[in-house]
This record gives sequence, C-alpha cells and structure tokens, in this order.
Amino acid sequence: AIVVRWERRDNRLFLRENKYDVVADSTHEMSRAVEASNYSPIVAAFNVDAYGPDSAAVVDVTRLFTAPPPELSPGATLRGAIDPNRSLIERVAAYPINVEVEAILSATPPGTPNAPVPSPFFPQGGQFPTSNSLVMHWSIVQLPAQPMMPRLWDSRVGTYPQSRVDYSRPEQRAQTRTYINRYRLEKRDPGAAMSEPVRPITYYVDPATPKWLVPFVKAGIEDWKPAFEAAGFRNGIVARDAPTAQEDPDWSAEDARYSVVRWLPSDIANAQGPNVSDPRTGEILEADIYMYHNIMDLQRAWYFTQVGHLDPRARMWPFPDSLMGRLVQFVVAHEVGHTLGFDHNHKASSTYPVDSVRSRTWLARMGHTPTLMDYSRLNYTVQPEDNVALADLIPGIGPYDKFATRWVYAPIPGARTPDDELATLDQWSREQDATPWLRWNVSGSRGADPSDQSEAVGDADPVKATGWGLKSIKQIMPLLIPASTGTPGDSYADLQQLYGALVAQWQREMGHVVIMVGGTSSQEKHVGQEGVRFTPHSRARQREAVHFLNQNAFTTPTYFFQDDILRRIEVEGALRRVNQAQSLVLNQLLDDRRLERLIEHYALASSKAGHYAPSEMLADLRGGLWSELSGSRVSIDASRRELQRSFINIARNKVQPPPFALPPGVTLPPGFIVGPARATSDVRSLFRAELQAIDARARGAMARSADAETRAHLDYVRAEIDRILDPR
Repeated sequence: AIVVRWERRDNRLFLRENKYDVVADSTHEMSRAVEASNYSPIVAAFNVDAYGPDSAAVVDVTRLFTAPPPELSPGATLRGAIDPNRSLIERVAAYPINVEVEAILSATPPGTPNAPVPSPFFPQGGQFPTSNSLVMHWSIVQLPAQPMMPRLWDSRVGTYPQSRVDYSRPEQRAQTRTYINRYRLEKRDPGAAMSEPVRPITYYVDPATPKWLVPFVKAGIEDWKPAFEAAGFRNGIVARDAPTAQEDPDWSAEDARYSVVRWLPSDIANAQGPNVSDPRTGEILEADIYMYHNIMDLQRAWYFTQVGHLDPRARMWPFPDSLMGRLVQFVVAHEVGHTLGFDHNHKASSTYPVDSVRSRTWLARMGHTPTLMDYSRLNYTVQPEDNVALADLIPGIGPYDKFATRWVYAPIPGARTPDDELATLDQWSREQDATPWLRWNVSGSRGADPSDQSEAVGDADPVKATGWGLKSIKQIMPLLIPASTGTPGDSYADLQQLYGALVAQWQREMGHVVIMVGGTSSQEKHVGQEGVRFTPHSRARQREAVHFLNQNAFTTPTYFFQDDILRRIEVEGALRRVNQAQSLVLNQLLDDRRLERLIEHYALASSKAGHYAPSEMLADLRGGLWSELSGSRVSIDASRRELQRSFINIARNKVQPPPFALPPGVTLPPGFIVGPARATSDVRSLFRAELQAIDARARGAMARSADAETRAHLDYVRAEIDRILDPR
C-alpha cells in the first residue's frame, strides 16, 4: 500500500509526497488530482472529508502485484491464470530513486478434458501438481532528470540497438532513429586523452558466490579495463565486493541502483548478461549477470572435448581450482561484455589468417579470436607439437573489443547532438576496411557466410581448421576413460556425458565446413565504401568442402566405435548416435536455402566456369556417399547403410515436400525465408534426377553384393526410390 498524506490550509487540500504538491478545493478534485499524479494508475477511492487536518489515507496497490496486468506479469513462465487469493507481496523496499517489490505468484492452469479422477492417495490423479508458483521481482526506477545524449547505432559495430520513430526529422518519411545501449561514462578531465571517469562502471560480486571463485569473478569484470583505456578512461570499470551487513545493512543485490554478478543455485549450464536501459536514450541504468552454478559442468565439457589432448589438468575431475576459476573468469568477462552493450561477434574468429591460430607467437600477442564476444571457446586447432602456452588456449580481450569500446564510449569533443557525431563514427567504422579483425557480423547474410558462425576457430578456412580439429578429437578419444573414471565406486555417467559431448563437437565442426557450400564472403559496408557486401565463394573452394565432407563426415568415423567405452555406457545406441550426427550434417548440406543459393549464384553468373553448379554438387556428393556401388565387390557397412537411408528420406522430402505452415501466432520479419524449396525451383527436378542415377547404380551393384545385408539394403533403396518417383 502507498500512504497518501495531505493537510488542510484555508479550506483547501494539499497532497504532499516527497517534492510533489497536489492541490485541490474538494474531495472530488483531490481524487482526480491524485489520479493524474505519479500515483496513477492504481488509486482507490477515499473520502478526504472523513479525516481531519494532516491526515492520511491508504491507497491499495496490492493487486497491481498479486494480479499484475500482462505487461507486468511473468508471462509463459507461470502456467495458467494468476490467482490473487493465493498470491502475496513478500517484500517492499524503498530507496532514493527506486522501489523494489517482491511477490509470490501462484497460478493454476485450466482443467484438462478427460483428466484422471483424483484419488485420496494421489490427489492429482497420479500427476504432478498442476498448481505452480514463482517469486516475481519488480524494480520501479526514476529515470535520470537529465537524459544522456544518445549515440546512433551503426550496423558495422556490434552493439544492441534501440529504435523509435522520430516524426520531427526533416526526412520526408516517418524516420526510425536507432540508438545504442551504453553506460553514461564521462571524463573527470574532459580535455585529457586519458582520464579517470566521473563515475566508473561498477559491478558488485554476489555474496552467494563461492569464496574461492570471488577473485576470478572480479578478474572477469576488470578484464575490460584495457578496452576502456582505448576509449580514454583509466579505471573505467571496477569490481567490488558486496558490502557486509555491518558495512551497509541496507545493501541488497536486488536494489536496482547496483549492477551485480549474481551466483544462482541452479542446474542450468549457462550464464546470461542482460541490462536495463533508459528507453529515451539507450543509457544503461543497471545490469545483473546471471551465473548459474552448473556453468562449470558445461565449461568442463568444452575444455576436455576441445583441448583435452593439450592439458593434463583436463583429464582429472574436479579440475584444479586454478583452471576452473580461469574458465569461470572467461565466461564472466563475456557476460560483462553483453551488459556493457556489446552483441555477439561470430565473424571475429574468421578474420585471423588460419595458420596464425596455431602460431605460438601470434596467440601470445593476439589470441585465437579478436574478441571475447565470439562463441570461439577454446583453441581446438592447436596440436601438441605447436608448444602453445596453456594460458593462450582461452580467449581474452582482443583488438575488436578495444575498437568497439572506443566506438561506443569514447567522447567526441564538440558534438552536441547525435548527428554531430556521425562523421567521426563513420571514420572509425571505416578502419575495418584495412583491418579485417575489427569487423562485425553482416546483416542479411541468412546463414550464407561461413565466416559468421559460432563455436568455430580458424574459420577463415573451415576446411583446414576442421581438419586440425579432427586430429584433436582422435587424440582425445583415448583419454575418455582415464578422464572420467578416476573415482572408484562412481557410475559411468561421467563417461557417457563426455563421450556424447565429443560426438557433438565432431558434428559441430563438420557443420562449419558445410556452410562453405553455397556460401559467400562478406563485409558489412555503408554507402561510400568500395565494393559489394556479398561475394559467392569460388567453385574450387566449394568443391573442396564437399570432398572434405565425403572423406570425413560421410565415411564411418570408426574411432567412435570403441568397445571399451561403448560396453561401459550402453547396451546399444552407438550406430544411432553417430547416424544422428552424420544426418544433421547431411541435412545442413542439402538445406533448401543452400540449394536455392547454389541455383541462383550459378544461374546469374556472367561466367559459369568459376561457379559451382547445383547438379555438380549433388554429383560430387553422390560419388562420395554411394562410393561402394562402384566396387567390384560391393559391401556397405551398417553405419553407411544408415546414412544412405537418411539421404533417401531427405530426397523424398525434396521430391514430395510435406505441407508447411508456421506455428499459430508465429510471424517472420521481412526478408526472412523458411520452409521447403519453392515449387518453381530446380530442387525437385534435381533430386528426381539424383534418385534415378542412384537407382541405376544400385541395380547394377546388386549382383556384386558381398553379403546379405548389403543386398537387402540395395533392394530396399530401389523399392523406396520407386515409391518416391512413382507414388501410384
């Protein structure tokens, strides 16, 4: 409840609260004045005349939080309609510029038709209770009295945009103005090239953080100091311990005045870095980083499956505190970057020369990716003979981070409006022309840019880098049992988890090669910069990628079929697991959008010689995927039979595409394409021709079958092709 106080003077009513005065001549006018004041929209009716001078009335705002409107509710997080009779406010705290409200909300989903009849032993009919509750926290914050001057967004730099339509602009249309999100950071000495800030960006460490991790969390925050020095700020960002109850009994991590790295007791293997900004200017007002406790389990899987062959510490569990702490520091620094206003930059890892990411001297100076904001985790391309320092396997602040921080935070002397800054900002952005590792993702690439993908290292040449990655995986396989069975009496769940993670790493790296096919090299450019944004890859590079996939993704990866591992973790399932990974890669390669890009790039090319025809790509794939059919003695192993059947199923959906519809309520942004190939495209005819070619080869190979399984498989393949081409 809010207590509304007023006093009578000369038969007039004065409402007083902080600096606000509401004056009225009557009860009716007082009610209307209150409704128009900062107490809107929830004001209860009350009778002023019933109270004497200097009295108070209670305005009940409880239901604003126990039965919140959709704009203030948790949405789909809470299943069903909120029941205000079973919801309650748990805590309210008022601070100088904000009010914090916390409530427990309970909801019951609507009844399910034909639900089981409740029994006295299982009141919910044997099901889990359908009622659910959560704790909801609201921060009501006063915006700055003096708005910060915003900075206009530029699609060449990775920042979070915030748009609004400005009808006062001179452009002859409703003009959208897009600003970036950033903290208000001002120099104490505006004339100095390097200055302390008036108020540094400050992050507190949650008191719930395990004590041994606190130094690493603080280090992750302050990793950004060199980037702010590039923007002209000394100590632009600082980490602090949370005050103790004796130092500040009112301090709370939920207080919206403070940015806090929260440590949350959760089995979610993730972390998040959101921020809250002023909708008028993009000024970041506060940020809370969510570090879920189980992030350490994910980091263990990353480290072992990518660089376990290089670091003996990866083969013990738990990791030494020094190693796990450093991995936590890396994730904290990445999430801090998000809260500073920086988006992901998945293009960054492709901007270094591929051979450099295995160079000891390069890695010591530049790292294996130019930014912490990439999803370029650990350097899986490195081999033992490279003698790379273990510390250089983990990314840190790089040249892109310094460039982007300068672009976002460096003051521009003399600029009084956002438009005054544009010439300088454009000049800074053009530094990307000469220095590739200052570049950001390219808008509108629609997944066609092989240099813009996550979880990649050395993707300037994904074929070469993935070849090194496969060498690493083959060296890590023999380490699985020693790394996961160190404690007598434990189950083999750890072995199963790491084995699955290694297969997933294999599939992920193969996916990096797939994007070369139908791919383009790209750079985000604005008017005035020379050259185009998208250039299709050459026929030679695309053919190289298909050849690599035939040799490595679509041949049977026998190194995954090790009895001493498989018979410890499962009675069966290895063939299915590997087939799922291979089929994912095959589906990526034969994606409709990729095929239609191949068709269009080839059709519109002024010279066909340098472009990869879609029919040629499918023929190259056929030569690898069905290579056994050319032998004098045809024998197809079980894993290959599974993969060939996957191809037949994919081809069926190309020739006879199932109906496609977006889920109810789902809409796509303009220019976004999804769904099967167009009926007017060449995809159907190309796959009909492919099936006919495979059928002809299978017919000739049946008589040369070396075993009953191969003969039955080829008979099945021919029967399925017949059903697809002639469904009768």
